[in-house]
Amino acid sequence: MSGHTHDHIDWADRLVLLHAADTFDAPAHSAIAARLVAKLPANPTVIDLGCGAGGMSTHFAQALAAQSGGTIILVDATPELLREAERAVRAAANVAQANRADGSPQTHNGRAPESRAEPPGGNRAAVEDDARAADGTARTAEGITPTTDGIAQTVEVRAVVADLADGSLPDLLPAADLVWASRVVHHLPDQQAAISSLTAVARTGGVVALAEGGLSFSCLPWDLGLGRPGLEDRLQAAQAEWFVGMRAGIDGTVPMPYGWPLALERAGLADVSSFSALVDHPAPGPDGLADYVHHHLSRLATHGADHLSDEDRATLAALLDPDSAHYLGNRRDLFLLGARTVHHGRRP
Repeated sequence: MSGHTHDHIDWADRLVLLHAADTFDAPAHSAIAARLVAKLPANPTVIDLGCGAGGMSTHFAQALAAQSGGTIILVDATPELLREAERAVRAAANVAQANRADGSPQTHNGRAPESRAEPPGGNRAAVEDDARAADGTARTAEGITPTTDGIAQTVEVRAVVADLADGSLPDLLPAADLVWASRVVHHLPDQQAAISSLTAVARTGGVVALAEGGLSFSCLPWDLGLGRPGLEDRLQAAQAEWFVGMRAGIDGTVPMPYGWPLALERAGLADVSSFSALVDHPAPGPDGLADYVHHHLSRLATHGADHLSDEDRATLAALLDPDSAHYLGNRRDLFLLGARTVHHGRRP
């Protein structure tokens, strides 16, 4: 059964699309993870709020393993997604650990890693408990799990089912060196209040980073050989109209009539800045691109149905129909181009 979501979207039903997006976003996510982890102290705690299928945290796991190791806590309100995220991130952490050629403890800025992993539940007193047992096992959300060959994992992974709009969220999680939320805050009723809660989860000196905004993804040539040229521009306009309705349909929605950097400043963060990472897969694109574009356009067709002309709906139907002469899967001019923007600040 899917967890409660404020936007009334069945995110578990979108698992295939989320996996595909994670695949094509991988180069950008890797660059973002490396840039953010470089800001952190040795053996940090990273919390991925609204983790989805776990794509971003697989890159956090790799970046942490390349430095001093650490702990990743995955948080989502949808149990199906959380289970898949935990599986994927644990696998990435294990691969990264296996790739450490000499097997010796890694250092960060010349310091040996410290063990200060913390359990995700309970109060602030409880999270001060040491995460290592005397027999070399590691504590996880499920209990005590033996590590490979009696050696502690470089990167520990835990999962917590929680609602990001819950005002008690800071009491459910340990203080983090990095709090990450990707394209999730805009689905919550009060975005500013949510950012304030994320800030409260960060420890003093910790980083809060949001992936929001950026440049909309393009994947189609301007003239498709059917219908009126410029279909993708109209699809993006229809998506924007759907988004307005989605926000309006969230119970208790609160407007946020200013940009993300200002929202971070209003939450009390210092040194607020932004950067973007390019997602660029030129035509004909890698394997699987046509399937991803099909999923992407199918979603836009659903969202924009009431905001498109009959001609555009017919064009979309032809592009998405495997039996059509214009089926997009037969094209060699599909591509994927866009940008992910990250807004970040540090808790004073």
